[in-house]
Amino acid sequence: MDFSLFYFANNDAEEHDRYRLLLDGARFADDNGFTAVWTPERHFHPFGGLYPNPSVTGAAVAAVTKRVAVRAGSVVAPLHHPMRIAEEWSVVDNLSGGRAGVALASGWHAADFALRPENYETRKSGLMETVDTIRRLWRRESVSLTDGAGETVELTMFPPPVQPELPMWLTSGGTPATFTLAGENGMGMLTHLLGQEVDVLAQRIAEYRRAYREHQSASAGQGHVALMVHTFVGTDRDAVRETVREPFSRYLASSFDLLIKAAEAAGAQGADMSRELKSMGPEDRQFLVAQAFDRYFDTSGMFGTVDDCMAMLKQLGDAGVDEVACLVDFGVPTDVVVGGFEHLARLHDTWRAHLGS
Repeated sequence: MDFSLFYFANNDAEEHDRYRLLLDGARFADDNGFTAVWTPERHFHPFGGLYPNPSVTGAAVAAVTKRVAVRAGSVVAPLHHPMRIAEEWSVVDNLSGGRAGVALASGWHAADFALRPENYETRKSGLMETVDTIRRLWRRESVSLTDGAGETVELTMFPPPVQPELPMWLTSGGTPATFTLAGENGMGMLTHLLGQEVDVLAQRIAEYRRAYREHQSASAGQGHVALMVHTFVGTDRDAVRETVREPFSRYLASSFDLLIKAAEAAGAQGADMSRELKSMGPEDRQFLVAQAFDRYFDTSGMFGTVDDCMAMLKQLGDAGVDEVACLVDFGVPTDVVVGGFEHLARLHDTWRAHLGS
């Protein structure tokens, strides 16, 4: 199982040098045998809002690294023309010398679609068409588009990429159909533990592998599953708990209004949830956040000592995870996170030694 770094900051504080953790982390990952650095696409909200365009942050990562893969986790495909996605990531591929990779998502938050409101209703159905178009463009095929004069033109993407194929993943919070879809189309799977337990994840991965084997050639392998996991490693579990409790609780609380808006966008199906969340007083919300913190700390994250995290890694390995993407920027001060990288490196080395034993 490989290690990578994943970013999805909650930026609700007045900070300068907001991207120091991204760049310092990228250098750390590059120097310590990590596989990739992932940055997301988020809009109009402090929760993830440092990353409105992963190709821009990916280009910055490419410029300060030599080996680590540079990936989007994820591009919200319906917000962009496929040609623009292919163009931008071909630039990243060239800047990095062939290290680009892209996870694609259909999007879930209606407010994000202020950028392209006409695509909100069809955001899921058009996803695989976008995947197909990007693949064709990446292979230097031309596609038919309509120009400003209303004429149909055949256009090819520039600049030419370095890699002959762009590594691609689908992103899912645990929807079984998305796991199957990724396998059927020969894509990797990017997921998390925010709405699924490890045993459920193992079932989803088994379904993904089955679909992959049934629809891809034997030489294509069995696909690739990357799992985003909130991570902070130290020398004492209780000390780690106290270090991350306040910032991670604030991180969880910051997503409440996003949940309300998402429920409202779901129409009648989400109306009850929206009303329930809106009706909660500060004490109720605080109670829910405290419960969520305990769950993530104890069962759904990599928190604590190297030994604590090794136990979690063994569970994930048994579940079929190929890569653990360590989300490190959930509100802990940058100096503290960077100071803890030495323990994360030791976890990486300990896991490597365990695999070789």
